Amino acid sequence: MAGTEDFFEHIEKGYATKGDYINMGAAMLNGEAVTNAFVKIPLKTLNRHGLIAGATGTGKTKTLQVLAENLSEKGIPVMLMDLKGDLSGLAQPSPGHAKIDERHAKIGFPFVASSFPVEILSLSEQDGVKLRATVSEFGPVLLSRILDLSETQSGIVAVVFKYCDDQKMPLLDLKDFKKVLQYATGAGKSEFTKEYGRISTSSTGTILRKIIELEQQGAELFFGEKSFDVNDLTRIDEQGRGYINILRLTDIQDRPKLFSTFMLSLLAEIYDTFPEQGDSDKPELILFIDEAHLIFKEASKALLDQIESIVKLIRSKGIGLYFVTQNPTDVPNDVLSQLGLKVQHALRAFTARDRKAIKLTAENYPESEFYDTKEVLTSLGIGEALISALDEKGRPTPLAATLLRAPMSRMDVLTDKELKEVNDRSSLVKKYGEVIDRESAYEILNEKIEEAEKLAEKEKNKPAARKTSSRTSTRQNPVLKVLTSATFIRGVLGVLKKVMR
Repeated sequence: MAGTEDFFEHIEKGYATKGDYINMGAAMLNGEAVTNAFVKIPLKTLNRHGLIAGATGTGKTKTLQVLAENLSEKGIPVMLMDLKGDLSGLAQPSPGHAKIDERHAKIGFPFVASSFPVEILSLSEQDGVKLRATVSEFGPVLLSRILDLSETQSGIVAVVFKYCDDQKMPLLDLKDFKKVLQYATGAGKSEFTKEYGRISTSSTGTILRKIIELEQQGAELFFGEKSFDVNDLTRIDEQGRGYINILRLTDIQDRPKLFSTFMLSLLAEIYDTFPEQGDSDKPELILFIDEAHLIFKEASKALLDQIESIVKLIRSKGIGLYFVTQNPTDVPNDVLSQLGLKVQHALRAFTARDRKAIKLTAENYPESEFYDTKEVLTSLGIGEALISALDEKGRPTPLAATLLRAPMSRMDVLTDKELKEVNDRSSLVKKYGEVIDRESAYEILNEKIEEAEKLAEKEKNKPAARKTSSRTSTRQNPVLKVLTSATFIRGVLGVLKKVMR
């Protein structure tokens, strides 16, 4: 019993906070929840990023749901990447259950069912708020990194952007960008060579092939207008709750290039748009990246450098990034070291590789006199997790095996009818529903090429017409032919001589 009292005091002191917080549940000792030993995450440190990890079926998605609900309730907007399609239930209250009440009795506070303000976002043809960005907004550096281009090829991309800026030529979609590339080594070759230097056709060919690869993953739906304004992610409803923006990605799970393209574009746009927040009491926006290994698995070295840079810098804008994945080893060490909150669900030790991963994971957590971390990692039940956070002064909190609270919203997907109702209520669906295809580089260059071809044809035909006219008039007029002949002229001269005599 003394051990339990010492543990309670240890948790209460380690998770004490003066400011507002999120209550994740009750700490556990020897596999049992210690009632009222609350594991509290200060809002102040939530922009320090985080990780939710664990084997399939251990409760990662429900933990994400709990965090999103509580952030919304505290007036903090959220964006979720929903690859499996099971987060839309946030828009409906939980039906409740006796087991949920029993869980909350062990934790130490009652369960209250609730729904939350939700927006459904889409990168594809699925219904919802359409997310788009123009190629110009994407910029040459990010586009080159997404396409994994060499230094020479990246230089060509920069030249294309410079040319379009100089010519006041909008680059809106990939069709525009491809047209300028083709123009640079085709009809506009002399113009480009004179102003920007020679551009290699082999390099532009490589860039075009990589753009086509991106298009095959559905990127043409993402590039274009109307561009999504990232400030629309930070809306608050009339009750003061932050909107939960759910990006449904169920139909692009097998297109990681498109997923990573969108994510980097979004993070870069947020970083460029949001002001420096300084030391704030709560974050401006929290983003959860589910199945995060999809980003890191397909990423080139240049892309990883970009991700690491953004993770380090974006928290100063009041933005928190939370990676959700099966194993912490899915996340690069340089990114992992930047994460303040870690929620680790159970890991399974089926193979030698699994055991090695568990050992590495255990080493990423603070040591505890109350736990053998490696042993706890394999014995946690569903809805239980090891938690390590940062207190208000940025110091690591004690490691706590935690019985997690249940989601207040439905732990299931919305029906098609319910999804339609959410979209029908949305002002953003209407705002971004229209596809705009105004005049841009593609149309401007087509007109330019057409005019050049007409002028060239006209110039080509002019001298040919004069020459033909001159020859034809002499050959076809018999009177003129006689008058200009040598015999006729000699005859005329003979007549004149006789007259003079």
